[in-house]
Amino acid sequence: MNNVKTAALLGFLGVLFVGVGYLLGGVQGGLFALGFAMLFNFWMYFASDRIALKAARARPVDPIELPNVYSIVSYLAQVENMPMPGVYLIDSPQPNAFATGRSPKHAAVAVTTGILDLLDNKELEGVLAHELAHVKNRDILIATIAATIAAALSFLARWAFWSGLGGRRSNDNGAFGALIGIAAMILAPLAAALIQMAISRSREFEADHDGAASTGSPLALASALRKISVGTARVPMDVNPAVSQLFIADPLKAFGSKGRQGRMGKMFSTHPPIEERIERLERQAYGVV
Repeated sequence: MNNVKTAALLGFLGVLFVGVGYLLGGVQGGLFALGFAMLFNFWMYFASDRIALKAARARPVDPIELPNVYSIVSYLAQVENMPMPGVYLIDSPQPNAFATGRSPKHAAVAVTTGILDLLDNKELEGVLAHELAHVKNRDILIATIAATIAAALSFLARWAFWSGLGGRRSNDNGAFGALIGIAAMILAPLAAALIQMAISRSREFEADHDGAASTGSPLALASALRKISVGTARVPMDVNPAVSQLFIADPLKAFGSKGRQGRMGKMFSTHPPIEERIERLERQAYGVV
């Protein structure tokens, strides 16, 4: 169900992007939007991993520096029949981790110094299995495409506003057309951001499930998430917001996102509520569908 939901959201995001281009500039605007999105996605396909690692201030490490992490990642990669990803370290006291890379052959896993100090070996294995599940499911590529289209849509709206494209388009349709153009420029980027966040939440659930299945210990991952949730709420992390959705838990939680509650708060979150993730893992552990 999560995979179907993700595919539907990505499809709707693409249609939204081209549709806004058409509203703002007719056929020419739609074709420009489509071409721009394809070019942007092509570039991000090859550059996303380097951009994410740089934005998170992650540095590469060798097996001598992090033997335990290397051992766990190597074992999990063999279990999943995947190439060994690169291992990176983020010098931050906040407990967190993320994975990046467009495919299993071009993947990297990054952990913070804080998570290494906080979790026991079984919990750390659960977190790293979660991250490798993202790689195996190509969630990083999916997230990159969603983020790229959302960013490109915002760019298109601003470009249309400053170039007067929306105004030229609206001349053919009168005041009603002008209102549509203005609404599209304001609401489309917001809608794209909401869809991007929904995709991110869906992929987190899937990675939780698949990661726990690969280790056979859903409760270990649930325990890790409890500790990480407390740590991310208390310890701030200096990270670019553009890559926050890649982390296993919201790295910006200590800056105020922890105050989001209710249905509206969930809609504007890149991560599902920790409580809901833990509940699903517990149901998975006890075989409850």
